[in-house]
Amino acid sequence: MPLNRRKFLGRTAATSAGAALASAAAAVPAEARGHGRPRRRYAFTVMGTTDLHGNVFNWDYFTDAEFDDTAHNDVGLAKISTLVDQVRKEKGRRNTLLIDAGDTIQGTQLSYYYARVDPITGEGGPVHPMAQAMNAIGYDAAALGNHEFNYGIPVLRKFEEQCEFPLLGANALDAKTLRPAFAPYWMTRLRTPCGRDVKVAVLGLTNPGIAIWDKVNVQGKMTFPGLEEQAAKWVPRLRSMGADVVIVSAHSGTSGTSSYGDQVPYVENAAALVAEKVAGIDAILVGHAHVEIPESRVVNKETGREVVLSEPLKWGQRLTLFDFELEWERGRWQVASVSAKVLNSHTAEEDPRIVGLLGDEHKKVVGYVNQTIGTCSAAMTATEAPYKDVPILDFINHVQSETVKAALAGTEYAALPVLSQASCFSRTAAIPAGEVTIRQVAGLYPFENTLEARVLTGAQLKEYLEFSARYYVQTPAGGDVDPAKLTNADNTPDYNYDAVGGLTYEIDIAKAPGSRIAGLGFDGKPIDEKAQFVLAVNNYRASGGGNFPHVASAKQVWANSEEIRNTIIAWVQAEKSIEVSRFASVDWKLTRDGVPVF
Repeated sequence: MPLNRRKFLGRTAATSAGAALASAAAAVPAEARGHGRPRRRYAFTVMGTTDLHGNVFNWDYFTDAEFDDTAHNDVGLAKISTLVDQVRKEKGRRNTLLIDAGDTIQGTQLSYYYARVDPITGEGGPVHPMAQAMNAIGYDAAALGNHEFNYGIPVLRKFEEQCEFPLLGANALDAKTLRPAFAPYWMTRLRTPCGRDVKVAVLGLTNPGIAIWDKVNVQGKMTFPGLEEQAAKWVPRLRSMGADVVIVSAHSGTSGTSSYGDQVPYVENAAALVAEKVAGIDAILVGHAHVEIPESRVVNKETGREVVLSEPLKWGQRLTLFDFELEWERGRWQVASVSAKVLNSHTAEEDPRIVGLLGDEHKKVVGYVNQTIGTCSAAMTATEAPYKDVPILDFINHVQSETVKAALAGTEYAALPVLSQASCFSRTAAIPAGEVTIRQVAGLYPFENTLEARVLTGAQLKEYLEFSARYYVQTPAGGDVDPAKLTNADNTPDYNYDAVGGLTYEIDIAKAPGSRIAGLGFDGKPIDEKAQFVLAVNNYRASGGGNFPHVASAKQVWANSEEIRNTIIAWVQAEKSIEVSRFASVDWKLTRDGVPVF
């Protein structure tokens, strides 16, 4: 997929020309004087979103109600649109830009529906709701996120075609030519009252983890080198092309860490490292980590200048504003100051223009997810799943292990016992007693993970469980235990804690991580460390996500491309009934010095 140079340059030139023609006075020449003449100054604002994940409306398709969380945040582009309009009115449309840092087309049932149920790639297919909304709001450019690749490259290419702005990925390269597979940057001119245009460049960088997480979609087609390497290549080029301001839109967090260990020689969360090591960057819009960073400043080691970073909260909960102040010095514009802040979308009403534009698509998806597909014999909830063996995770493991057993029937691995891993992706997930709908089942698995089967030994499984058990805060014996303070040690997210179905074990949280697993057994006996087991595992974990030991290097004996969510939905549709007694059992528990915590 080499870069279509004509399309890229044409789009960039057209956008730049449009911006130049539209631009007008943003700033009044300052009163400050140098050498007897007033200094020429100009101010403009760059707005940014990230990790929108298919959220157009302030709606939760899994609960079939308006979105709400404990902080009473709101979500969606309809709210972001209102904030954007407010900023444009205040600053002047000609003095603002709007960009995004990736993960746009995956995450809600709205985005899933137009990738899988009524796909945009179909003959005469629909325009993706995210493309419609972002076009209407007037985005100027967006970086690629790793989840852009979840549905395969054809869906991504169709989405790119439907967008009226470029998708940027300087480190998304064609695997054969090693040339950019997408536009690496976007550049525009802003007209000032001083008769001297400001040339602004936006460099897009995506996440190297795509090579692992979406290996089935990108292997042999695209390669993803490190952010620092590609920023060091492109930023000087942009400066040599006359860019007065260079902004990076990076789908990469700031922590400097990676969830895939040493499988890829590039840092997953490299935004701060880019700011520190690559000279010539003025600001970085950060994505991927799903944290809120209103403003962070990193000193570049080469220049000593501060680079301003900001990450707005996911799903359209926040809008970043980078405010730039420029001065004309020595025959060119110089950045005098940069500051950043975020606006909260819960302060805004949904833009009726966006609501009206996509109201029909929303209604269609609400109808789809509320289809009844079966019944359940007892209510199941994920509320206590992070610290108790509850039926709702047993259900996921039951479906996954049954699926793998059926797939391995008649193969050389058919005789091996099949285990399964599951995580609590959503503590609010629930299956009611009685009728069950698509949205309720889909709510168990909000990610587009697929299922694999890997072979591990008993000893490797014990190390796998020890690694998983790092999730718990070390808690001495005696005294009460507060579940709210028990989990997510060292900021480990819920999705990086695995419960393994098919084994029995205890997790002693009084002990230090690495020595917590006790009584590990299989089929009523202590586990044989040399015995082989098949582990039904999602592709994120199997490809190194979370950096769990052994699984990424273990032999793969089966895999498919069907999302686990759809596998579970299809299972319910086929069985018609979820009989909880078939799979619910307490096989693992938390202890302190051998005494159960709960």
